[in-house]
Amino acid sequence: MRRWRTWTSSRPALHAELARRAPWAAAEIAPTDRQRIVRALELDAIGALEPPPAANQLWTTDMRHPTRLIGLVMEREALYARIEARVDAMVAADAIAEVRAAHAAGASPSARQALGFDELLQGDVDAMKRRTRNYAKRQLTWMRKLPGVELVDVSGREPDDVARELVG
Repeated sequence: MRRWRTWTSSRPALHAELARRAPWAAAEIAPTDRQRIVRALELDAIGALEPPPAANQLWTTDMRHPTRLIGLVMEREALYARIEARVDAMVAADAIAEVRAAHAAGASPSARQALGFDELLQGDVDAMKRRTRNYAKRQLTWMRKLPGVELVDVSGREPDDVARELVG
């Protein structure tokens, strides 16, 4: 694929070209974000740049290819126990030291948004567990609202058994 005159065109010129070709895409991309502008122009050049779905259509049943949407769920108590165990394992593997080192090295704003970054930076493992449980609950709520989602309960089941059920 041909790289769009990336290094010979200014960011404003690239953004203006994108605005001419796909105004809706240009509206979503900052004029200073050369990487995303170039990627959008490349997608447009091969006919693969499509407008995003309407805000109320995070997932639709009208897909380009036959698609099966599967949501894996489990009993809440078991899910929370797994979250607790996972956070404990991360702490045992020295995640707190990793977060502190990243902070000292000047972690980017996006890295600082990672679930648990602030909590581990403060050494508050219980807060990280609570925030992770809350996030999981929001994910489940969102997933259940998706049209056409097939919910599969994996409580007390081995991953291979679930996979066989889904493929078979």
